[in-house]
Amino acid sequence: MTALRVTPAHREGRDRLYVSLPDGRNVAWFDRDAGRISLVATEYRDGVLAALAPYVTGDFTIGPPPVPTSADLARLSLHPDDDLAPNRSGESLLTDLDRGPASGSRFRQDPRLAQLDADRLLGDALERLESVGWRVLHSVPLPGADRIDHLLLGPAGALAVHTLPARKQRVRVADPMVRAGRGQPVPLLRTTRRRAERASLALTAAVRPVLAVVGAARLDVLPTPPDVRILRETEVPALARLGGVLKPADIEALYATARDRRTWLRA
Repeated sequence: MTALRVTPAHREGRDRLYVSLPDGRNVAWFDRDAGRISLVATEYRDGVLAALAPYVTGDFTIGPPPVPTSADLARLSLHPDDDLAPNRSGESLLTDLDRGPASGSRFRQDPRLAQLDADRLLGDALERLESVGWRVLHSVPLPGADRIDHLLLGPAGALAVHTLPARKQRVRVADPMVRAGRGQPVPLLRTTRRRAERASLALTAAVRPVLAVVGAARLDVLPTPPDVRILRETEVPALARLGGVLKPADIEALYATARDRRTWLRA
């Protein structure tokens, strides 16, 4: 029997275990909440049951999968290594921290840790929008070791979100410069715009740049940039009220394209 791999995934409100072949093709998945094993390839039934045995407890049912949604079809068609949907907030930062020790000193925290905390806080807020028809991807890789911190797709369109950690600091924005606390001003809005432009190129769709300021004691924006949306993490829920750009079918189609790592090779 060909060795099968079990991969956990918790996305779009589902807690599942996917069973795949060595080449990455999924042959089954176990829905923990429903207690059901959906078998895509019946010839692997015995192998699937053996692979899931350590994870399945209690009663369960097994059979062909239900009529798949577009999200299910997209997931099944992707090799796990190419699927960005399971990415956690700050995924690339976690990888970077695993590779090397913290760069902070005794008196100063590693800035990567502050960025990671901000990404996680913002990511949690963005994921709560999924209950009202939005889709979100975290840590989308771009060529040249760059990344989009969060890609948000929903009724109001596509948003490339850049996270700025600013815990208890005053943030001043004077396009294109951004200054947090006593730090030096940096052209952060240029970076935010550039990432959105690269996302537009990869997705062949309009993507709006967003700068999300997390934990700031005060935020001053003078003047307000016409093309970059600037918000605090507490203002994320207000995005649920926006719409009029993408229909549900368009959101799902764009999400299926965006979650494929290969899409971003042309960014």
